[in-house]
Amino acid sequence: MAENRTSHVLIHGRVQGVSFRAWTQHQAELHGLKGWVRNRRDGTVEAVFSGPENLVDVMLKACHAGPAGSRVEKVEILAHGEPDFDASGRFEIRRTA
Repeated sequence: MAENRTSHVLIHGRVQGVSFRAWTQHQAELHGLKGWVRNRRDGTVEAVFSGPENLVDVMLKACHAGPAGSRVEKVEILAHGEPDFDASGRFEIRRTA
């Protein structure tokens, strides 16, 4: 059985105005991940993915491509660790920070 991991990431590039948050939520739910995604005022997208380590890795790789219309320049891993949210709920889209 795979170990669980939580990854907190910042996604740089043309990632706002291209449905990146909705795409991220859909992809995360397809992989059974918990967490959240939000736009940031600096033009980046911030996300936290929590679940089996191998599926978090798949999600991180998917973020490098992003949805159609996006242009991801970098996926920056801010931290790996324990979730700082209620990981029993569904993957959510949060307000801009």
